[in-house]
Amino acid sequence: MKIEVLGTGCSKCKTLYENTNKALQESGKNAEVVKVEDIPSIMKYGVMSTPALVIDGKVKFSGKLASVAEIIGMLP
Repeated sequence: MKIEVLGTGCSKCKTLYENTNKALQESGKNAEVVKVEDIPSIMKYGVMSTPALVIDGKVKFSGKLASVAEIIGMLP
């Protein structure tokens, strides 16, 4: 599984990255977590507001910060 945290480096983007790692740890699942900060790469997903979370190439949400529990619920 590959998880991408899309964002330009704002505090919400950093928190989403941390929450994503905590969600993986709490759920016991393994994934590659990547921060994507360059705008052209973010726009390839059609995301217009960050932070956003992409799991295995599918945008799960954008423009908000998800809790650890919400992220666990999104994991396959």
